[in-house]
Amino acid sequence: MKVTVLGSGTSHGVPVPGCDCAVCTSTDPNNKRCRPSILVTTESGANILVDTPPELRLQLLASNITRLDAILFTHSHADHIFGLDDVRSFNMRQQMVMPVYSEPNVERDIRRIFDYIFTGPQIGGGKPQIDLRGLELLTPFVLDGLQITPLRVYHGNLPILAFKFGTSFAYVTDVSHIPDETWPHLKNLDLLILDAVRRQPHDTHFHLDKSLEVVGNLKPKRTLFTHLSHDYDHAEVNRELPPGVELAYDTQVVYL
Repeated sequence: MKVTVLGSGTSHGVPVPGCDCAVCTSTDPNNKRCRPSILVTTESGANILVDTPPELRLQLLASNITRLDAILFTHSHADHIFGLDDVRSFNMRQQMVMPVYSEPNVERDIRRIFDYIFTGPQIGGGKPQIDLRGLELLTPFVLDGLQITPLRVYHGNLPILAFKFGTSFAYVTDVSHIPDETWPHLKNLDLLILDAVRRQPHDTHFHLDKSLEVVGNLKPKRTLFTHLSHDYDHAEVNRELPPGVELAYDTQVVYL
Protein backbone atom coordinates (compact mmCIF):
# COMPACT_ATOMS: atom_id res chain seq x y z
CA MET A 1 0.00 0.00 0.00
CA LYS A 2 1.15 3.48 -0.83
CA VAL A 3 -0.20 6.63 0.84
CA THR A 4 0.21 10.00 -0.89
CA VAL A 5 -0.51 13.23 0.97
CA LEU A 6 -2.17 15.37 -1.69
CA GLY A 7 -2.95 18.22 0.69
CA SER A 8 -1.83 18.87 4.27
CA GLY A 9 -3.32 22.31 4.93
CA THR A 10 -6.22 23.67 6.88
CA SER A 11 -9.40 25.10 5.36
CA HIS A 12 -7.72 28.43 4.49
CA GLY A 13 -4.72 26.75 2.85
CA VAL A 14 -1.18 28.05 3.28
CA PRO A 15 -0.22 30.72 2.29
CA VAL A 16 -3.37 32.38 3.58
CA PRO A 17 -4.54 35.12 1.18
CA GLY A 18 -3.50 38.53 2.45
CA CYS A 19 -1.20 37.17 5.18
CA ASP A 20 2.46 38.24 5.34
CA CYS A 21 3.55 36.07 8.28
CA ALA A 22 6.86 34.20 8.13
CA VAL A 23 5.23 30.91 7.13
CA CYS A 24 2.96 32.39 4.46
CA THR A 25 5.92 34.19 2.89
CA SER A 26 8.33 31.27 3.33
CA THR A 27 10.24 29.90 0.35
CA ASP A 28 10.21 26.37 1.82
CA PRO A 29 7.94 24.32 -0.47
CA ASN A 30 6.82 22.26 2.53
CA ASN A 31 5.15 25.39 3.88
CA LYS A 32 2.85 25.51 0.82
CA ARG A 33 -0.24 23.56 1.88
CA CYS A 34 -3.32 22.76 -0.15
CA ARG A 35 -6.55 21.77 1.54
CA PRO A 36 -6.54 18.26 3.06
CA SER A 37 -6.75 15.01 1.11
CA ILE A 38 -4.87 11.75 0.60
CA LEU A 39 -4.61 9.04 -2.03
CA VAL A 40 -4.29 5.37 -1.06
CA THR A 41 -2.85 3.06 -3.74
CA THR A 42 -3.52 -0.65 -3.38
CA GLU A 43 -1.01 -3.42 -4.04
CA SER A 44 -2.41 -3.91 -7.55
CA GLY A 45 -2.40 -0.18 -8.34
CA ALA A 46 -5.97 1.05 -7.73
CA ASN A 47 -6.13 4.64 -6.48
CA ILE A 48 -8.60 5.47 -3.70
CA LEU A 49 -9.05 9.19 -3.07
CA VAL A 50 -10.15 10.53 0.31
CA ASP A 51 -12.00 13.85 -0.12
CA THR A 52 -12.01 16.25 -3.07
CA PRO A 53 -10.71 19.64 -1.90
CA PRO A 54 -10.89 22.82 -4.00
CA GLU A 55 -7.33 22.40 -5.36
CA LEU A 56 -7.85 18.76 -6.36
CA ARG A 57 -6.78 19.31 -9.99
CA LEU A 58 -3.52 20.94 -8.89
CA GLN A 59 -2.89 18.27 -6.27
CA LEU A 60 -3.33 15.45 -8.76
CA LEU A 61 -0.99 17.16 -11.21
CA ALA A 62 1.63 17.79 -8.52
CA SER A 63 1.69 14.10 -7.55
CA ASN A 64 1.37 12.84 -11.15
CA ILE A 65 -1.85 10.94 -10.48
CA THR A 66 -3.22 9.62 -13.76
CA ARG A 67 -5.99 7.33 -12.50
CA LEU A 68 -8.74 7.32 -9.87
CA ASP A 69 -10.79 4.26 -8.96
CA ALA A 70 -12.97 5.36 -6.03
CA ILE A 71 -13.61 8.30 -3.71
CA LEU A 72 -14.32 8.28 0.02
CA PHE A 73 -15.69 11.31 1.86
CA THR A 74 -15.01 12.12 5.50
CA HIS A 75 -17.61 14.93 5.58
CA SER A 76 -19.06 17.66 3.40
CA HIS A 77 -17.34 20.89 4.43
CA ALA A 78 -16.17 23.04 1.53
CA ASP A 79 -12.48 22.23 1.97
CA HIS A 80 -13.28 18.52 1.57
CA ILE A 81 -15.76 18.40 -1.32
CA PHE A 82 -15.53 21.49 -3.54
CA GLY A 83 -13.15 19.84 -6.04
CA LEU A 84 -15.56 17.08 -6.99
CA ASP A 85 -16.04 18.45 -10.50
CA ASP A 86 -12.41 17.58 -11.31
CA VAL A 87 -13.41 13.91 -11.36
CA ARG A 88 -14.92 14.28 -14.83
CA SER A 89 -11.56 14.06 -16.62
CA PHE A 90 -11.10 10.57 -15.14
CA ASN A 91 -14.62 9.60 -16.21
CA MET A 92 -13.70 10.44 -19.78
CA ARG A 93 -10.21 8.94 -19.79
CA GLN A 94 -11.16 5.73 -17.98
CA GLN A 95 -14.62 5.40 -19.52
CA MET A 96 -16.14 4.71 -16.12
CA VAL A 97 -18.59 6.08 -13.60
CA MET A 98 -16.73 6.95 -10.38
CA PRO A 99 -17.85 5.11 -7.20
CA VAL A 100 -18.26 7.62 -4.36
CA TYR A 101 -18.70 6.39 -0.77
CA SER A 102 -20.17 8.54 1.99
CA GLU A 103 -22.63 8.70 4.84
CA PRO A 104 -26.25 9.66 4.01
CA ASN A 105 -25.93 13.26 5.22
CA VAL A 106 -22.90 13.78 2.98
CA GLU A 107 -24.73 12.28 0.02
CA ARG A 108 -27.57 14.74 0.61
CA ASP A 109 -25.13 17.64 0.64
CA ILE A 110 -23.45 16.44 -2.55
CA ARG A 111 -26.83 16.22 -4.28
CA ARG A 112 -27.69 19.74 -3.09
CA ILE A 113 -24.36 21.48 -3.73
CA PHE A 114 -23.69 19.72 -7.03
CA ASP A 115 -27.28 19.68 -8.21
CA TYR A 116 -26.16 20.13 -11.84
CA ILE A 117 -24.55 16.67 -11.77
CA PHE A 118 -27.92 15.01 -11.26
CA THR A 119 -30.22 17.27 -13.30
CA GLY A 120 -30.37 18.60 -16.84
CA PRO A 121 -28.44 17.63 -19.97
CA GLN A 122 -24.71 17.35 -20.52
CA ILE A 123 -23.39 20.75 -21.60
CA GLY A 124 -20.00 21.77 -22.96
CA GLY A 125 -17.19 19.88 -21.23
CA GLY A 126 -19.61 17.63 -19.44
CA LYS A 127 -20.12 16.94 -15.78
CA PRO A 128 -18.87 14.33 -13.35
CA GLN A 129 -20.34 10.86 -13.64
CA ILE A 130 -20.55 9.50 -10.10
CA ASP A 131 -22.23 6.55 -8.42
CA LEU A 132 -23.15 7.53 -4.87
CA ARG A 133 -22.83 4.58 -2.51
CA GLY A 134 -23.55 4.32 1.18
CA LEU A 135 -21.35 2.85 3.86
CA GLU A 136 -21.96 1.67 7.39
CA LEU A 137 -20.03 2.68 10.47
CA LEU A 138 -17.58 0.02 11.70
CA THR A 139 -18.59 -2.23 8.81
CA PRO A 140 -15.54 -3.05 6.70
CA PHE A 141 -15.82 -3.14 2.92
CA VAL A 142 -13.25 -4.08 0.30
CA LEU A 143 -11.93 -2.10 -2.66
CA ASP A 144 -9.42 -3.86 -4.92
CA GLY A 145 -8.50 -6.28 -2.17
CA LEU A 146 -7.99 -3.61 0.49
CA GLN A 147 -10.25 -3.69 3.55
CA ILE A 148 -11.52 -0.26 4.58
CA THR A 149 -13.28 0.42 7.87
CA PRO A 150 -15.29 3.64 8.42
CA LEU A 151 -14.78 4.96 11.95
CA ARG A 152 -16.71 7.58 13.90
CA VAL A 153 -14.97 10.73 15.11
CA TYR A 154 -16.33 14.18 15.95
CA HIS A 155 -15.51 17.53 14.36
CA GLY A 156 -16.88 19.75 17.12
CA ASN A 157 -20.47 18.50 17.44
CA LEU A 158 -20.51 17.13 13.88
CA PRO A 159 -20.15 13.35 13.51
CA ILE A 160 -17.77 12.62 10.62
CA LEU A 161 -15.69 9.70 9.39
CA ALA A 162 -12.14 8.55 9.80
CA PHE A 163 -10.96 5.60 7.70
CA LYS A 164 -8.78 2.63 8.55
CA PHE A 165 -7.07 0.89 5.64
CA GLY A 166 -6.20 -2.74 6.25
CA THR A 167 -4.70 -3.12 9.70
CA SER A 168 -1.76 -0.75 9.33
CA PHE A 169 -2.99 2.75 8.49
CA ALA A 170 -5.69 5.22 9.55
CA TYR A 171 -6.58 8.71 8.36
CA VAL A 172 -8.17 10.92 11.03
CA THR A 173 -8.69 14.49 9.90
CA ASP A 174 -10.91 17.29 11.27
CA VAL A 175 -11.22 15.72 14.70
CA SER A 176 -11.81 17.17 18.15
CA HIS A 177 -13.07 14.01 19.87
CA ILE A 178 -12.51 10.29 19.36
CA PRO A 179 -15.32 8.25 20.96
CA ASP A 180 -14.61 5.16 23.03
CA GLU A 181 -15.73 2.70 20.36
CA THR A 182 -13.18 4.05 17.87
CA TRP A 183 -10.04 3.95 20.03
CA PRO A 184 -9.35 0.19 19.71
CA HIS A 185 -9.33 0.47 15.91
CA LEU A 186 -6.57 3.11 16.02
CA LYS A 187 -4.07 1.45 18.32
CA ASN A 188 -0.65 0.16 17.28
CA LEU A 189 -0.81 1.25 13.64
CA ASP A 190 2.17 1.45 11.34
CA LEU A 191 1.00 4.89 10.18
CA LEU A 192 -1.48 7.40 11.61
CA ILE A 193 -2.29 10.65 9.81
CA LEU A 194 -3.92 12.90 12.40
CA ASP A 195 -5.39 16.40 12.60
CA ALA A 196 -3.29 18.99 14.50
CA VAL A 197 -4.62 22.28 13.19
CA ARG A 198 -2.56 24.75 15.24
CA ARG A 199 -0.63 25.26 18.47
CA GLN A 200 -3.50 26.81 20.44
CA PRO A 201 -6.65 24.90 21.47
CA HIS A 202 -9.46 24.90 18.91
CA ASP A 203 -13.18 24.19 19.29
CA THR A 204 -13.45 21.71 16.41
CA HIS A 205 -9.92 20.35 15.87
CA PHE A 206 -7.11 18.79 17.86
CA HIS A 207 -4.28 21.22 18.51
CA LEU A 208 -0.61 20.26 18.80
CA ASP A 209 -0.49 19.27 22.48
CA LYS A 210 -3.75 17.31 22.24
CA SER A 211 -2.56 15.50 19.12
CA LEU A 212 0.67 14.54 20.84
CA GLU A 213 -1.33 13.24 23.81
CA VAL A 214 -3.45 11.11 21.48
CA VAL A 215 -0.34 9.75 19.76
CA GLY A 216 1.07 8.84 23.15
CA ASN A 217 -2.05 6.80 23.91
CA LEU A 218 -2.41 5.15 20.49
CA LYS A 219 1.31 4.43 19.99
CA PRO A 220 1.54 4.25 16.19
CA LYS A 221 4.95 3.49 14.74
CA ARG A 222 4.81 6.68 12.68
CA THR A 223 2.54 9.73 12.78
CA LEU A 224 2.03 12.54 10.30
CA PHE A 225 0.12 15.61 11.44
CA THR A 226 -2.17 17.19 8.86
CA HIS A 227 -4.80 19.93 8.42
CA LEU A 228 -2.00 22.34 9.30
CA SER A 229 -2.39 26.10 9.59
CA HIS A 230 0.24 28.80 9.12
CA ASP A 231 1.09 28.39 12.82
CA TYR A 232 3.60 25.78 11.73
CA ASP A 233 6.92 26.32 10.03
CA HIS A 234 7.65 22.86 8.67
CA ALA A 235 11.37 22.58 9.43
CA GLU A 236 11.20 24.40 12.76
CA VAL A 237 8.32 22.37 14.19
CA ASN A 238 9.70 19.04 12.99
CA ARG A 239 12.81 19.71 15.08
CA GLU A 240 10.55 20.05 18.14
CA LEU A 241 8.52 16.88 17.64
CA PRO A 242 9.34 13.53 19.29
CA PRO A 243 10.75 10.59 17.31
CA GLY A 244 8.21 9.03 14.98
CA VAL A 245 6.09 12.18 14.73
CA GLU A 246 6.36 14.78 11.96
CA LEU A 247 4.35 17.29 9.99
CA ALA A 248 2.93 16.02 6.72
CA TYR A 249 3.65 17.93 3.53
CA ASP A 250 1.99 18.06 0.13
CA THR A 251 3.16 15.31 -2.29
CA GLN A 252 4.63 13.23 0.58
CA VAL A 253 4.58 9.48 -0.09
CA VAL A 254 4.70 6.68 2.49
CA TYR A 255 4.95 2.99 1.60
CA LEU A 256 3.44 0.40 3.93
